[in-house]
Amino acid sequence: MKAIVQEGYGSPDVLKLREIEKPAVGDDGVRVRVSAASVNAADWHLIRMPPHLIGMLLRSSRSGVRGFDVAGHVEAVGRNVTRVKPGDEVFGTGIGSFAEYVTTPEDRLAPKPRNLTFEQAAAIPVAGITALQGLRDKAHVQPGQRVLIYGAGGGVGTFAVQVARSLGARVTAVTGTRNVDLVRSIGADEVIDYTKTDFTSHGQSYHVLFDIGANRSLADCRRVLVPNGTLVLAGAPKGLWAIVSRMLKAQSLSRLGSQRITSFMAKVRHEDLVVLKDLVEAGKLSPVIDRKYPLGEVPEAVRYVGTGEARGKVVISVD
Repeated sequence: MKAIVQEGYGSPDVLKLREIEKPAVGDDGVRVRVSAASVNAADWHLIRMPPHLIGMLLRSSRSGVRGFDVAGHVEAVGRNVTRVKPGDEVFGTGIGSFAEYVTTPEDRLAPKPRNLTFEQAAAIPVAGITALQGLRDKAHVQPGQRVLIYGAGGGVGTFAVQVARSLGARVTAVTGTRNVDLVRSIGADEVIDYTKTDFTSHGQSYHVLFDIGANRSLADCRRVLVPNGTLVLAGAPKGLWAIVSRMLKAQSLSRLGSQRITSFMAKVRHEDLVVLKDLVEAGKLSPVIDRKYPLGEVPEAVRYVGTGEARGKVVISVD
């Protein structure tokens, strides 16, 4: 099969289109014939950082094949698999999805939303799960609360705006000028253009700040929260030591006062994929796709995501 393999690290140029063996299916595994995948920030970090460090964090593929998000058809299943069967249309995650085939545990897959294409479905898993778990499970968003999404125009951000609305929150989205109309169109009640207004000093306070931008100090972020508000750190600054420093500061500050500061790494699981599927089919969630690339142009797709300029998701069309 054709696959994108990482050979070294540094720039997206280390990603090479190669012909390799199709992955084997274990007793608990599912092999998916990939129709589409999508690019996440993690894919960019994987090529920038030493593999032994980032691999421990992201459990990267031993074969060097990159990609996480996937949508396609089940081709084969192991003897212990019960949820899916060959021919089923599915979406979810599989380590090494920038390829014609990927294997993954069945609990990281769910039926593809009926009203989406494979490309649209592939845009959802990691970013959608991050938004869902961060807002529902970490922030415990309640109806009527004021939620600020900082970095609302990107992959996670566009899902976060919609998930927060589905939870009954009043949503303020912070984004750049070119994304103002976009985030308003997906349900933001108020939009702040950060090139014109500093959201940390415009006088409003929020029950939750969902921080994807990761380029403002924790003190700045806490300033806009109500006394018992919650700051969820969902984004990662560029650079390993910046990530570690931010996590350590968050851990120390989380013990001070009544405000909560929490960081997390999303865990893709079947039940939450089904929640996202149901939101899509109910018309409450819709993936925003900026660009589409063929499999052979994954390096350019990852390069584009690394600029931080992507609006919504960048999708890889495989078949």
